[in-house]
Amino acid sequence: MKILVINAGSSSLKYQLMDPAKNEVFAKGVCERIGIDGLFTYKPTGREPIKGLKTDMPTHSEAMQTVLQYLTDPEIGVIADMKEIDAVGHRVVHGGEAFTASVLITEDVLAEIEACSPLAPLHNPANIIGIRTCQQMMPGVPMVAVFDTAFHQTMPPAAYTYALPYSYYTEDKVRRYGFHGTSHKYVAGRAAAMLGKPIESLKLISCHLGNGSSVTAVDGGKSVDTSMGFTPLAGVPMGTRSGDLDAGVLEYIMTRHNLDIHQMLKVLNHESGVFGISGLSSDFRDLEDAAEKGDPRAILAIGCFNYAVKKLIGAYAAAMGGLDAVIFTAGIGENGPAQRRDITAGLEFMGLKLDPERNQQRGKELVISTDDSPVKILLIPTDEELMIATDTAALLK
Repeated sequence: MKILVINAGSSSLKYQLMDPAKNEVFAKGVCERIGIDGLFTYKPTGREPIKGLKTDMPTHSEAMQTVLQYLTDPEIGVIADMKEIDAVGHRVVHGGEAFTASVLITEDVLAEIEACSPLAPLHNPANIIGIRTCQQMMPGVPMVAVFDTAFHQTMPPAAYTYALPYSYYTEDKVRRYGFHGTSHKYVAGRAAAMLGKPIESLKLISCHLGNGSSVTAVDGGKSVDTSMGFTPLAGVPMGTRSGDLDAGVLEYIMTRHNLDIHQMLKVLNHESGVFGISGLSSDFRDLEDAAEKGDPRAILAIGCFNYAVKKLIGAYAAAMGGLDAVIFTAGIGENGPAQRRDITAGLEFMGLKLDPERNQQRGKELVISTDDSPVKILLIPTDEELMIATDTAALLK
C-alpha cells in the first residue's frame, strides 16, 4: 500500500510516500521557509537527492504542487501516475472537541476542520489547503485526517481546565487541548525502546522544539500535561508566536495602539516570538548566525526560548513526581546542540548530565547524556509521518 503523508506546519510542509506495513519509504522531503524564500528538498530512495533547491513557494498551495510534480516526474519521480497512491494521510493540528481520533475526510469533516481554524490560525488553514490541493490533483483517492490533539486527551482535568467561569468549558469547550501529539507519542515510544523499559514504567518529558514548539509530560505512556493550550499560541516563545503572557497585556497594547482583537491576534501569531524579540527572523539558524556576531537582541531571543523550555522541564518533573528521561526532537531539538546545552545547563541537581561530545550530533537517535547521568537525555528524530501513515492504513482497513 502506498500512502502519501502530508505534514503541513506554519512555515513548512513535510511529505513522505511510503508503505507503513513494511516501513518502506519511496521518497520524502520538505518544503521549508514557505512565504520567506522557499527551499525544496526531494529524496527519492536509492537515488541522488535534491537539497535546498530555491523554489517560489509563497503559500502552501505552491508547495503542495511542487511535491506532486516531483513525485511523478518522468525522470526522477518514484511513481508514474497519481493513481498509484492508495491514500493520503494529512496531519491536522486542531480537532477541537469534534475529533478525538483520526477520520476519513468528507466535506462535513472539512467543514469541522475549518470551524477549528480560529483555534489554530497558522496551521488548520495550511492543512485545508494541502487537503484541497490533493483532492483536486487526486480525485477519488481516500484521505484521512490525523489530529495533533488526540494524544493529549488523557490529560487530567486539573491540567486541562482553565481558571475561568466553568460555563466557558461546559458550553464553549474552552480548555487546554495540546498539540504535536503525533510527535510526542512517537518519540515517547522510541525512548522506551532505547531505554529497554516498558513505557508504562517511565516518566518522560518530550521537548518538540521547532518553529512551533511544545513540551509534554508523558507519564506511563500517557500525556498528563503539555505547554500548548486552547490554541498553539500558548507555551514557550516560538518562531512568530508569543507563547504565554499576561492577558492584561492585550488590553494595554490594544488601547495604546488602537488595535482591534483581530489585529492583536495577528501580532501575537505572526509578529511575536523570537522574531518579535530579535527583529530579525523567525528561523533559529538566522538567529544563531546573528548571535555569533554579537547581536544583543538575537542573543536575548534565543535566551528567552531556552529559559522557557528549562522552566517547563522542572515543572513537569514536579508534576509527575519524578523523571527518567528528557527527549529533544523536531527541527531545533534535533539540530540545535547549543539549545540543548543551554536548556539542560543548571539542571544537574535534577540528575541531568549532558555529554558535550555526544551533544554535537544532529538528527541521529542517540543518548546524549553521560553514562553516569541518573536522568537520561535523548536525541530522537521524530517520525510523525510514520505514525500518520500507520493510522491512515489502519483506518482504511
